Amino acid sequence: MAIELYQWQGFWYPLYLPEAALLAQSNFKACNDDILLASSMKTGTTWLIALMPTIMNYNNTHGDDDGPLIKNHPNELIPSLLQIFSEQNASEKYNISSARSLGSFVPICHMQSYRTVSRKQEEGPFPIDEAFEEYCNGVHPFGPFHDHVVEYWEESLKWPENILFLKYKEMNRDPKGQVKKLASFLGRPFEKDEDVEKIVWRCSLERLKNLEVNKSRLEPWVRIPKSSYFRLGVVGDWKNSLSLEMKQRLDEITNMKLKGSELELDASKV
Repeated sequence: MAIELYQWQGFWYPLYLPEAALLAQSNFKACNDDILLASSMKTGTTWLIALMPTIMNYNNTHGDDDGPLIKNHPNELIPSLLQIFSEQNASEKYNISSARSLGSFVPICHMQSYRTVSRKQEEGPFPIDEAFEEYCNGVHPFGPFHDHVVEYWEESLKWPENILFLKYKEMNRDPKGQVKKLASFLGRPFEKDEDVEKIVWRCSLERLKNLEVNKSRLEPWVRIPKSSYFRLGVVGDWKNSLSLEMKQRLDEITNMKLKGSELELDASKV
């Protein structure tokens, strides 16, 4: 099995995405009321994808058996830009008049170089040591991670009315407070705490992983089990995969990358 990555303006893309990225860059026309979710994989993306349509379509007269998540996996509700432009008739799909919620893992940029990491299927997944080394060097799908984070953080300081910067640890620690912040940003503020509590429950890991729609079949675009999107949802699970030395090295890289940005990720407290 081979993992083929293309580097575009410093960021690494899987083999199947550069063409879609170029189409998006050339043809996508943003509307004033578009909502774009930009996040890295395994940073609470599915949680946010569930929260956004639930907030936007919330009706306090509906029960838990109603709502967009009952019949749809979150990814089916908010397609990514690259997903849209990898499909046929993309120009028709993105040019709709109503407010659109779209996802993106990375900026859309130009190809610079190419890299292939080969491994036979019978050898199984890459050893954690090798994968960690590649990650530290910024060579991973949609990486380097820290470069994205700093760029979005700096833009959020310039345009706070247009860019909301959320941290997974804060969402995990104070879901009600963060949902209120997200709802206000989306123009759907809540007046009653009970409404916020309903949103938090309907988009909780416990509920999502037990919905029938997420228990079987494959997610239609990347073709992996829908259930794989709902894992542990805890802070600090790195201890089950990484050594203390690995964590310390990653903390050093994080501190170096964030230096001068005034952004704090509290990595040492995780």
